[in-house]
Amino acid sequence: MELKLESIPIEFPDECNIILGQSHFIKSVEDIHELMVNCNANVVFGFAFSEASGEKLVRTSGTDTELTKIAAENIMHLGCGHSFLIIIRDSFPINYLPRLKQVPEVVNIFCATSNPVDVIIVRTDNSGAILGVADGYSPVGIEDEKGIDWRHNFLRNIGYKK
Repeated sequence: MELKLESIPIEFPDECNIILGQSHFIKSVEDIHELMVNCNANVVFGFAFSEASGEKLVRTSGTDTELTKIAAENIMHLGCGHSFLIIIRDSFPINYLPRLKQVPEVVNIFCATSNPVDVIIVRTDNSGAILGVADGYSPVGIEDEKGIDWRHNFLRNIGYKK
């Protein structure tokens, strides 16, 4: 068997965040939808899950048709069984990650970000597997007092610190 490495970008709207993960059962489509709306009844999101056996379809759910379509297109393009993608608008992954990690079917979370993401995939004869992600950019320096002040103020401006 020949293995082939690929790097595939996730395409999503600039104002959105994503969560890319792995789950082992079709039941996760409904369970993840329910956790998203239970965490935030007004959440705007799209969800897609790649079924790895049976009909091998991309299963979808969400509260936003456009984001659901974008999630499905990305998951189809990745071509990796049992992977899932959540695209969230006007909310942050930190609001969902603790509960998402408790969903019995969720095996792994690869990233939660608003940065550009390249997914590193290995292709086999039958499928693809996510090896990891390149999230955002490489650092260009170490924060100084000005950077510390910016970080401190940013967290307070978006409501995550008092």
